[in-house]
Amino acid sequence: MEEIKVSPDYNWFRSTVPLKRIIVDDDDSKVWSLYDAGPKSIRCPIIFLPPVSGTAEVFFQQVLALTGWGYRVISLQYPVYWDLMEFFDGFRKLLDHLQLDKVHLFGASLGGFLAQKFAECTHKSPRVHSLILCNSFSDTSIFNQTWTANSFWLMPAFMLKKIVLGNFAKGPVDPKMADAIDFMVDRLESLNQSELASRLTLNCQNSYVEPHKIKDIAVTIIDVFDQSALSLEAKEEMYKLYPNARRAHLKTGGNFPYLCRSAEVNLYIQIHLRQFHGTRYAAISPDMVSAEELEVQESHLSGNRDSEDDQ
Repeated sequence: MEEIKVSPDYNWFRSTVPLKRIIVDDDDSKVWSLYDAGPKSIRCPIIFLPPVSGTAEVFFQQVLALTGWGYRVISLQYPVYWDLMEFFDGFRKLLDHLQLDKVHLFGASLGGFLAQKFAECTHKSPRVHSLILCNSFSDTSIFNQTWTANSFWLMPAFMLKKIVLGNFAKGPVDPKMADAIDFMVDRLESLNQSELASRLTLNCQNSYVEPHKIKDIAVTIIDVFDQSALSLEAKEEMYKLYPNARRAHLKTGGNFPYLCRSAEVNLYIQIHLRQFHGTRYAAISPDMVSAEELEVQESHLSGNRDSEDDQ
């Protein structure tokens, strides 16, 4: 059943994109692991933030497809951070180290929550230009675990894994979704106790997004109509917080659509990023954008400027 692990695409990814390890904190044990692919001349790439169970590899299909189209893509996995402020500080230092002023963030589940909170915490000196939120949430209280958040650090790894696996789909799923679940279980097994405990702590510590601080950021919400770890209420809450967000719905895809419905997810990412072509916040190399598309984008921008002037 290890279909993804032995697939040509995954092996090509592992053999061509090097894994980098970067330390930006005084504490040497805090290591960011990341894949940075595509043209390094791009100063506003798209960065992928994984869910609790994920590592930097889970977005390999996005890395391969988007870099093939000329985008700069960074997929990362977090060091052990026990609270949000510590995470924000570390992530800001990482962006400084990579000499990135502003970025586009794609966050899945916990990754999406961290992306929103990072955008909120840096709103006075913005570091986030846009957000793509996949199966994500805006308030940790939906998990009803805020009372146990401070005890995850005490639990053994097998118990933490059991908590995470409890959110994985049960019952019959199509073969691609089954392969995605297998791959994520394998990634989960690669995480140690402190990595898992710290992520669950961030996932469940009492916190919520304050949308008024990030109302000017372009947002796309990607979610699925079939079974996922998110309740309907959590999804509705996201739509309420971001009334102007683009919505990308997948009929099926479960918790990990970026693995089992990668073609559709990649298309939605492309559509989201297209609005920035021809600007200084483009995540794509200008040589890879057709002249016609640039022209359309420029006329759209000048049209926007004219309408602003008229107001």
